[in-house]
Amino acid sequence: MQKKLIIKAFAALFVLTLIWGYNWVVMKTAVQYASPFQFAALRTFLGAMLLFLVLFLSKRPLVLKEFPTMLALGLLQTCGFTGLLIWALVQGGAGKTAVLSYTMPFWVMLFAWPMLGEKVQGWQWLAVAFALFGIVLIFDPLHIKSDGFSMFLALCSGISWAISAIVSKKLHKRAPHLDLLNITAWPTLLGSLPIIILALILPAPPIQWTHTFMLTIVYSIFLSGSLAWVLWLYALQRLPAGVASMASMLAPVIGVVAAWVQLGERPGNVELTGMLFIALALVIISAITIRKHQAVDSAQGQE
Repeated sequence: MQKKLIIKAFAALFVLTLIWGYNWVVMKTAVQYASPFQFAALRTFLGAMLLFLVLFLSKRPLVLKEFPTMLALGLLQTCGFTGLLIWALVQGGAGKTAVLSYTMPFWVMLFAWPMLGEKVQGWQWLAVAFALFGIVLIFDPLHIKSDGFSMFLALCSGISWAISAIVSKKLHKRAPHLDLLNITAWPTLLGSLPIIILALILPAPPIQWTHTFMLTIVYSIFLSGSLAWVLWLYALQRLPAGVASMASMLAPVIGVVAAWVQLGERPGNVELTGMLFIALALVIISAITIRKHQAVDSAQGQE
């Protein structure tokens, strides 16, 4: 019975990585029909409304608690991560943006030192070296390209995602009783408001409400948002967090391949080498995370 549950959890994780990986192509397609802020506003606000509907139907708590932290998470997760990466996709490639955004675990490791007191040690330094070298290769500072700014935005989205993860971790330690869906819905809603304001005040052509654009909205809200969230929680409840996180690292790989096949975004040799170094760094970080979880579980079992 336990074996079947684990197989189902890995199947859920595999579907999740396919959805998240292909979502980069979907978002790149969407910004051809709307400005990045228009698309981000639709995606985040409607996504928040859907989360609140689920909260209401499942009779979970709707009350906003820990407002300052919820606002900070909204600005970091929704504005910082989602807003910046969609903006990055306007001029940048979907595959490259995916890889740079997914440097998040690397930044978590670095920022956890000053913010959580978790020092970088041992093999983690090798991951730091690989990640930094990979980022330098992708940016290729000796031959700055027209998408340099979009790459910078993608990198900033990963940094914002990382800081939000640390803030979430500190919140969980301080208030472990908070409902997980509630603390997802409120930051999404609060973070969507500045994006909506930007979408309204910044000059942009009208949204082209084509069938393709409407499909990207449906995909982003229902598949990449709601269904992916359910699959992630399902897998996380049945697998170690380190294993689940490591498997989710397949998403940027799928993003690169999908952008290559569908959009013709073939990475150059230098960029591809940079992506491989970042992938190695993420594998090292994930392996260390798994070992830490195993050590904690073993210690708890002996007690």
